[in-house]
Amino acid sequence: MTDTPRETMEYDVVIVGAGPAGLSAAIRLKQHNPDCEVVVLEKGSEVGAHILSGAVLDPIGLNALIPDWKEKGAPLNVPVREDNFYYLGEAGQLRIPNAPMPPLMDNHGNYIVSMGNVCRWMAEQAEELGVEIFPGMACSELVYGDKGEVKGVVAGEFGKNPDGSKSDAYEPGMELHGKYVFLSEGVRGSLSKQVIDKFDLSAGHEPQKYGLGMKEIWEIDPAKHKEGTVTHTMGWPLGSNAGGGSFIYHLDKNQVYVGFVVHLNYKNPHLFPYMEFQRFKHHPMVADLLEGGKRVAYGARAISEGGYQSMPKMVAPGVALLGCSVGMVNVPRIKGNHNAMLSGIAAADAALEAIAAGRASDELSAYEEEVRSGEIGADLKKVRNVKPLWSKSGLMASLVLGGADMWANTLGFSLFGTMSHGKSDAEATEEAAKHKPIDYPKPDGKLSFDRLTNVAFSFTNHEESQPAHLTLKDASVPVSVNLPRYAGPSARYCPAGVYEFVEEEGKDTRFVINFQNCVHCKTCDIKDPAQNIVWTTPQGGDGPNYPNM
Repeated sequence: MTDTPRETMEYDVVIVGAGPAGLSAAIRLKQHNPDCEVVVLEKGSEVGAHILSGAVLDPIGLNALIPDWKEKGAPLNVPVREDNFYYLGEAGQLRIPNAPMPPLMDNHGNYIVSMGNVCRWMAEQAEELGVEIFPGMACSELVYGDKGEVKGVVAGEFGKNPDGSKSDAYEPGMELHGKYVFLSEGVRGSLSKQVIDKFDLSAGHEPQKYGLGMKEIWEIDPAKHKEGTVTHTMGWPLGSNAGGGSFIYHLDKNQVYVGFVVHLNYKNPHLFPYMEFQRFKHHPMVADLLEGGKRVAYGARAISEGGYQSMPKMVAPGVALLGCSVGMVNVPRIKGNHNAMLSGIAAADAALEAIAAGRASDELSAYEEEVRSGEIGADLKKVRNVKPLWSKSGLMASLVLGGADMWANTLGFSLFGTMSHGKSDAEATEEAAKHKPIDYPKPDGKLSFDRLTNVAFSFTNHEESQPAHLTLKDASVPVSVNLPRYAGPSARYCPAGVYEFVEEEGKDTRFVINFQNCVHCKTCDIKDPAQNIVWTTPQGGDGPNYPNM
């Protein structure tokens, strides 16, 4: 909070986050009521700067929002032409046939896209309708009304010193108030987390589960490029150490998306997700594809994986959670963007109905009902047991039993009911003494790279004179608890090298937070075993500047 007066602006709907959910909501609001005053606030330097996704896009959400998207030039230019699944061993691979897979796993009719570019195009459509979009405007606080309802946000606060005091260049930002506030911040957003805690929205629901997704864009030898080819792998190098797998998507212009996902419920604190990704690229099948090519971009973000049973209550007085703020990823399909768009449409429809009826700042219960009983709920309910089966019984059980359950769900019933997830990902971390350290090969600088070199390809920048946006509840815990008990896992689970334990001769070990490196993935906020690290938003415009992610 600040004692400096802030300018106030009034809107019908205030939307935090210019991702697929927030932009879909903004477009829908203006499509159905051109007089509706809508603002979208985006913390990235531009729309798309913080968007990272696989991505194979199911166009169902776009079809519902802008049916003539093709004529309007949406950047969906690479239809999926070939779908491959492989189980990897260290030196070879086994092709998994497509025929036994449930129909929902078929990618034909979908498109390989840059979701950053899709969002840039969506922002253009929104602005043409009259939506106000402000990039570089981080939302640092929620504003509450007299009855405890969410009535707005604080955006655009700049100029604090590292200790939190005001510099000579301090700008207090402004309060943007709305009849309703939509939080579409993506996974583990700082404001969404506050709303979930304040209104106890997770009560009665399973804990959210997460994965860490890392991605590189490669330009490869044209002779090896197969536009429209989608390949997914599982198995090596993770083995029994963690759940997860890879994706390789051939888009246009001889470019390939190479990605790797590690489920964050792994037990062994010695696991180094980033190095698992780098090791994966040395598999003969992958190395042959990438040899002679060059990596042109890198990024990472957390993925919500809890699915149907982990979605918290989505509404509270004056506020609604959209897209990945709720967790709408279909894990076996590795897709959530279509559901994010559908959630934005549903939230907009509920708000329009409420505003037309003269309501404001209440709970948009019609939005939640549509999500749970409509297309999103149906999509997620069919696959709800795949993740818990994988977590509790391993990859093979997930393939066989999860596949059987998905088939059964297409017929209207489930073999297992609705399984629970159990522990949070932080609680799943076991003490280091129970596990052996893992020896990772040194990156060769051709196929594999050290973290700091790769972070440079995320084009990340943070103003160093501001307060660190990564804070500790107790500054002593990393060295006194996490280092002796868990071997300091933050030095490994962060895909950007933010955290390190520094040992100096004759001095105590220091825990260092290099917040300038942060790519805003939120893994630390999720996986820290003591839940001692808190991710908050830095000042607007800071963070990664992803080109085509």
